[in-house]
Amino acid sequence: MTSVKSVFTPVEADLQVLTENLKNLVGARHPILYAAAEHLFGAGGKRVRPAIVLLIARATMPGEEITPRHRRLAEITEMIHTASLVHDDVVDTADTRRGVPTVHSLFDNRIAVLAGDFLFAQSSWYLANLDNLEVVKLLSQVIMDLAEGEIQQGLNQFETDFSIEAYLEKSYYKTASLLANSAKAAGLLSDASTATCEQLYLYGRNLGLAFQIVDDILDFTASDEVLGKPAGSDLASGNLTAPTLYAMQEYPQLVDLIATEFEDGAALTTALSLVRSSDGIAKSRELAKHHAQLALAQISGLSPSDSRQALFDLTDYVLKRLY
Repeated sequence: MTSVKSVFTPVEADLQVLTENLKNLVGARHPILYAAAEHLFGAGGKRVRPAIVLLIARATMPGEEITPRHRRLAEITEMIHTASLVHDDVVDTADTRRGVPTVHSLFDNRIAVLAGDFLFAQSSWYLANLDNLEVVKLLSQVIMDLAEGEIQQGLNQFETDFSIEAYLEKSYYKTASLLANSAKAAGLLSDASTATCEQLYLYGRNLGLAFQIVDDILDFTASDEVLGKPAGSDLASGNLTAPTLYAMQEYPQLVDLIATEFEDGAALTTALSLVRSSDGIAKSRELAKHHAQLALAQISGLSPSDSRQALFDLTDYVLKRLY
């Protein structure tokens, strides 16, 4: 399988610079917050979101160098993503992320919440200093969407009337909004046409949805070691994702099991077995493939380049994570 690192070859050096800059942007005035941020930025993430910004910068300005504003946008994108993960881990009481201890498990919930708030505040300050109102609006919307997605997920725990459409909406808020709006913002900073910027938005939106659907499939098919968290944790916590929603259509008894909120561990074991034996995973794969293909269609008009090819390859990589 193609590795994400090889896909990002055109911006590999740019990503190395980004990692160092992220630590410097946080600053050392607050030792605990700095230690928390340094832990996060050194936690071995794939840097998918900033890589997309950098690839779009190169793809929309062929033959030119990435501008400082593009680099700062990539850094802001990763700061927003990281801040959201810190808060998610507190809400989910997760002890590990990407196989390493979470901020709240290393420090405590208070520091984790403050670290997330600090990163959101820092990203907002650097965002304002880009001096581009349209970009400020796009990334500010992302921060609102992240909160909306988390609220929707919390309010709909164990909600068996949850539809695939509602699931995709929540997935947009939690995952795809950041990819969609940062992709469009990168186009704006390149002075790309209005039509191109809208296509970049749709690329990020559909890639983000495909990415989230694949993540939700892996929660049922991958090992604890691969996931960096217990397999089946979404269903156990009442977060009903595409595989479960499709499986409920095939096995109505799943509805009754979910209604128990798995107070009996045997009910969870049975529910997981039903999802894994259903057509839900196959249908979810088709849904992810559909959105990956929609993403691919949006960037076919960009001038041929290594960076455009990497954006193509990324849609393929997202799907191949399943195999």
